Amino acid sequence: MGTDTDVSYDPYDVDISADPFPVFRRLRDEAPLYYNGQHDFYAVSRADDVEGVLVDWRTFSNSRSPVLEFIKSGIEFPPAVFLFTDPPKHTMYRGLLSRVFTPKRVAALDPQVREFCARCLDPYVGSEGFDFMRDLGGPMPMQVIGVLLGIPRGDQDALRAHFDEGFTTDPGEPVDTSEVSMDGDMFGEYIDWRAEHPSDDLMTDLLRVEFEDETGTRRRLARDEVLTYVHLLASAGNETTAKLIGWAGKVLADHPDQRRILVEDPALIPNAVDELLRFEPPTPHAARYVMKDAEFHGETVPAGSALLALVGAANRDERRYEDPDAFDVTRAGTAHFTFGFGIHYCLGNSLARLEARVALEEVLKRFPEWTVDEANATRVVSSLARGWESLPVLL
Repeated sequence: MGTDTDVSYDPYDVDISADPFPVFRRLRDEAPLYYNGQHDFYAVSRADDVEGVLVDWRTFSNSRSPVLEFIKSGIEFPPAVFLFTDPPKHTMYRGLLSRVFTPKRVAALDPQVREFCARCLDPYVGSEGFDFMRDLGGPMPMQVIGVLLGIPRGDQDALRAHFDEGFTTDPGEPVDTSEVSMDGDMFGEYIDWRAEHPSDDLMTDLLRVEFEDETGTRRRLARDEVLTYVHLLASAGNETTAKLIGWAGKVLADHPDQRRILVEDPALIPNAVDELLRFEPPTPHAARYVMKDAEFHGETVPAGSALLALVGAANRDERRYEDPDAFDVTRAGTAHFTFGFGIHYCLGNSLARLEARVALEEVLKRFPEWTVDEANATRVVSSLARGWESLPVLL
């Protein structure tokens, strides 16, 4: 279990988080099952092991959330937080959302996302630069979620600031679980208004949809369940997509040859989005609660443990990928673990891909070249996500 190596992985270490990939490589090679005594968790880093953990929900449960701090604290969440459940509840709640959060509804957002990008980017044409996060990546996801849910544009900045704060931690410190809430009270007024004034949006669909719950009762969602769903959609859809767009700005600046390929052949942009997700995943790991003893590489992880599936490490496992540390927008079949695997595969993956694709199409159309203003770029301090708070670029 890595006892013959000095490799150490601390998910709260800001220096490791800035560039975790050298540590991830050592974990894969020297301690494929790793134990951190300070924070009392196990971790697996090879692609085969990460895939096995994410698929086997009976052994590696998501019922206490995919966040290490939540698992360790024993915090309880409302049942409608289906991200933090396993079957049969997960099947019911996820199935209900998939009925209203359809590919058709997501695809229909393309022109609105494109119009928003144009509104963000056009003022900077002919200028010396702009900020990938503050001017585009930061506000875009909440704008899109706002359109989906029917939240007025004037209220979206305050909601985004609330979720940003929830994802930020003190340097070197875990998330303060005492301040975590998933009750969605901030959306109460919107839901009450929408109940009286139905529209063509996701919030109305959630209020109207009928389903059979785990007791066999046919019903509609209760108000608190709708609140939870809306909170979940708004928070999950905001942070990770924003970070993805920020990484697009950074990685393409670091690899101008790959950026040039996309400028010359925009049809490769969807493939490039998945390569970005593989290369710099906004969420570097997913936690699970171990339900029964599990064996990895001749060692046992005891029931009751917390285990991290190191998605960022698995995405660069040379046992699975050829030349994994190379960023290659032409890489064929860019499968990765960034959206998870198995029953908990990210339901919002198509929305994140659409936002990133449109953002890149609109950026590259206007700005075929840029460099990052490294002196003024700042990282987000968080154990939950890796990315940029500010990413100014020079044109």
